[in-house]
Amino acid sequence: MSGVNVSIGFETDERVADIAWRTTEFVRDVVLPEEQACDGNVHDGPEPLRRRLQEAARAAGVFAPHVGVEWGGLGLDLCGQAVVFEAAGYSLLGPLALNCAAPDEGNTHLLEVVATEEQKERYLRPLAVGEVRSCFAMTEPAPGAGSDPRALATTATRTGGGWRIDGRKWFISGADGADFAICMARTSGVPGDAGGATMFLVDAGNPGMKVVRNIDTLDQGLFGGHSEVVFDSCEVGEGAVLGEVDQGFAYAQVRLGPARMTHCMRWLGVARRAQDIALERAADRTAFGRPLAELGMVQQLLADSEIDIETSRAVLLRACWELDQGRPAAQHTSIAKTYVSEAVNRVVDRAVQVCGALGISGDAPLSRLYREVRPFRIYDGPSETHRWAIAKRAVRAARERRAAR
Repeated sequence: MSGVNVSIGFETDERVADIAWRTTEFVRDVVLPEEQACDGNVHDGPEPLRRRLQEAARAAGVFAPHVGVEWGGLGLDLCGQAVVFEAAGYSLLGPLALNCAAPDEGNTHLLEVVATEEQKERYLRPLAVGEVRSCFAMTEPAPGAGSDPRALATTATRTGGGWRIDGRKWFISGADGADFAICMARTSGVPGDAGGATMFLVDAGNPGMKVVRNIDTLDQGLFGGHSEVVFDSCEVGEGAVLGEVDQGFAYAQVRLGPARMTHCMRWLGVARRAQDIALERAADRTAFGRPLAELGMVQQLLADSEIDIETSRAVLLRACWELDQGRPAAQHTSIAKTYVSEAVNRVVDRAVQVCGALGISGDAPLSRLYREVRPFRIYDGPSETHRWAIAKRAVRAARERRAAR
């Protein structure tokens, strides 16, 4: 853990502020009408919708803010992304339009850091410019990898020309229609071991990888939905190994730390939208002879949501700053992910309460926002797992301080 004497600036430079402003305008004028037209349901969204939104984002100069300039993006660091991604997240389809939605955004970062030059040309470049989609195949049905990735049960066995992957994955976001998967498989050890995982790049046309079903889920706003995927004697060559053999868990942290923060950024945009709806309703709706905004109980709901939004930004920016500085950031990313995921839920829930019958009707978007944000407390590590890790690190740090005295 870092010491307490850390100087962090929250200033937003002019370039980032301009991109965020243009993103705000773009989302309001272009993306929100598209979301309204499809009711935010894009689990089986048409490919022309994705391409239309991304072409519009490119024309607006806000496409791929997280991608390096070399690969056609705007090259923002995580602190810069925090401002822009929040603006994009104001609509459920905003991140899709900017090509910074999960899982492609996290896969892009992973490929930039870990892939060989040949793999970057083959997989990163088309992904970065929106020509293709991807998925990250790690989670498995019980008793396989989930909150505990060490339970990884999918195996990869050496063959004469490469590797054979066998296993079952589920809740693989974006798998339906993805052009390739990054698959986590065990190359040594047994389920429960802390090491022994390797990442593999698997093309969608590989006959050994099949999407066997699309899972019906509470949320509906992720393009491609969530699928169950089977790897059955899936043959890949040596060039399919991403990074080094048996180092998959370490590479997963390269992806998951920043990806947890970008999830927080996007969902913070949803929380802000819900709060805006609640504020407008409170100002316009009259009850008991007064606007709702003048009633103490409603004021408390609105104030608590303002506190949650501002606090979420603060803990998120602290974690992003740690990552941008190359510091060990596990503690701060866990704190941010836990706090923001729960705060976003609270904000949307309060907005529904302020709006009353309107909030649970289809006449306002709050009911669909409510469905979308609830799973955030589960994926990328449930709150309970992060709390366990936060406490464990805090106790270890306390013991180290005591031993140093």
